[in-house]
Amino acid sequence: MKKLLDPRKGETPLLMGNEAIARGALEAGLAVAAGYPGTPSSEIIESLASVAKERNLYVEWSVNEKVSMEVAAAASFADLRSICVLKQNGLHVASDFLLHLAGSGTRGGMLVIACDDPGALSSVNEGDTRHFARMIEFPLLEPGDFQEAKDMTRWAFELSESLNSIVMVRSVTRISHASGNVELGSLPETDRSAIFKHHGSTLDQHQGPVSSSPVSIKHAWQHAKLKKAIEQFETSPFNTYQGPEKPELLIITSSACNLYSREAIQLLELQDRVGILKLGTTWPLPPKLMEKYLKLTDQVLIVEEVIPFMEENVKILAFELSKRIGEITIYGKRDGLLASIGEMNPDLVAGALATILEIPYQATTTAYEEKAGLARAEALPDRDPAYCAGCPHRASYWSINVALGLDNQDGFVCGDIGCYTMDRRPTGFLTIKTVHAMGSGTGIASGFGKLKQFGLDQPVMAVCGDSTFFHAVIPALVNAVHNNSDITLVVLDNSGTAMTGFQPHPGLNVSLEGDVATKISIEAVCKAIGASVDVCDPFDLKGTQQTLLKALESGGGVNVLIFEQKCALSPEKKAKRAFDMRIDPAVCQGENCGCNRICTRVFKCPGLIWNAEQNRTELDEAICNGCGVCASICPMGAIEATALD
Repeated sequence: MKKLLDPRKGETPLLMGNEAIARGALEAGLAVAAGYPGTPSSEIIESLASVAKERNLYVEWSVNEKVSMEVAAAASFADLRSICVLKQNGLHVASDFLLHLAGSGTRGGMLVIACDDPGALSSVNEGDTRHFARMIEFPLLEPGDFQEAKDMTRWAFELSESLNSIVMVRSVTRISHASGNVELGSLPETDRSAIFKHHGSTLDQHQGPVSSSPVSIKHAWQHAKLKKAIEQFETSPFNTYQGPEKPELLIITSSACNLYSREAIQLLELQDRVGILKLGTTWPLPPKLMEKYLKLTDQVLIVEEVIPFMEENVKILAFELSKRIGEITIYGKRDGLLASIGEMNPDLVAGALATILEIPYQATTTAYEEKAGLARAEALPDRDPAYCAGCPHRASYWSINVALGLDNQDGFVCGDIGCYTMDRRPTGFLTIKTVHAMGSGTGIASGFGKLKQFGLDQPVMAVCGDSTFFHAVIPALVNAVHNNSDITLVVLDNSGTAMTGFQPHPGLNVSLEGDVATKISIEAVCKAIGASVDVCDPFDLKGTQQTLLKALESGGGVNVLIFEQKCALSPEKKAKRAFDMRIDPAVCQGENCGCNRICTRVFKCPGLIWNAEQNRTELDEAICNGCGVCASICPMGAIEATALD
């Protein structure tokens, strides 16, 4: 039995936080879910897709986050319950539509599930999405444990429908990817009917056209909805207090920081001195509830991730309530007691408590830290993150570097977000020179490509993945072609959203639910836009380098090169070899070759290992993927590749 479909109310299976969120949505009667892959949010959509047919759901990986929000909104307008799932970067992508959606309002309950990544464990930034709730003016909820991840998601749909407003549920990596026992509720029937009512007046939120205009009226409605949200937040069961009646210090916290705070108090044995006000409804703050607990003490510590969002809001409210609550001191991030970057943890909270309460505390002894450091040094090899054996990106960047070197015009590459972002490190031969948002590599290259009038004569290249191409590169490519920018775009097509788990995209002929889908040809799209297009296999180093040089020497315009080779870890290729590989020990001369051990020092495929005692390179047969590329880069011909049937 699938855990998400367990019908037994009261059962307590072990669920990942993202699974708990998915279960909460199912218990609420979810009909439509849409998103774009991004750690730590991906498992929510994937979990729902795994039960889509049984629960009569529509679930999709949309082309980007803005579109996913629009898809979910359509379901809400048709009186169905829906969710849009994205990570912190994705909310920025969707914010254009989000601003309008907050103004127009919703019908069926609609949630925006935003999963932040404090510490940037799997991201290129640790953006804090909570500011969107305050800036665009809609309610914000934050589960403090795995049970709340399920229960709060379910309740959020009711809140959304009572307000006719989107509701944002914010998770973080340590909620999304950790696990805990979750008590299940009942699952409703799956029969639902959709209808979009649009014959009423513009001011009829349930029967009329859906629009954020007239702004003056609907913005006022938005503020009225927030006031109604505050009324519900005052008595919300997701705001809890534990601790003494008159604490010496009050911690105000939310999300995973609730768990860290509880552990820190236990660690220091401060249960009789410190209380915890755990807020689940973090925007807008419920003033009566806050007044009740701010009166209890004159010292408050705000524990949150990442930016001092809640701290600033509490300080504003405390100032407004100052005549009734008296003078209090609020500690947190703004005074430097806690950092405004990185993840929080119990040790950091304990250190802050010890400082405020003037009690001795040392997380670890100096001797322990020295032993731990020595153990880490002995156990972990000193190596840079590397591409997998057989990864087509290694071959692609090898050829790009060779071509740029042979071209000898100081050309450079504008990068993008994906596995291939590692190309800014030695594993990718330090190739890419700019990295920003998805699609920005092509947009930036488009700008560079128009700077000849100011003397820029360097060849400009950009790279993107196949999923990123559909997500955000097409508009930038249109811009480059329309404005006659001189660039070469390389699309690294490895047949899936490889970085986040091989989720399908429009370039494939399969949907998220495994059904047949219409495949959109990247080559045809680029040709239709007006670019010159060539397709090659990056494992064919000679052919690829010739194609690159032709593009670099073309004399202007937009050239698109599509490097087609499936990811080595894709379901289609995993454990399948194209070549039987061997290294002839009689031919490999090691340090005496004169090639500077190009195979293990420069190319650095994990399937190649250096045997210092024997002074030669050897194959790690357990890792080697049999792609055959290394045979093309050995100047002595010591690496042999025999094609397999």
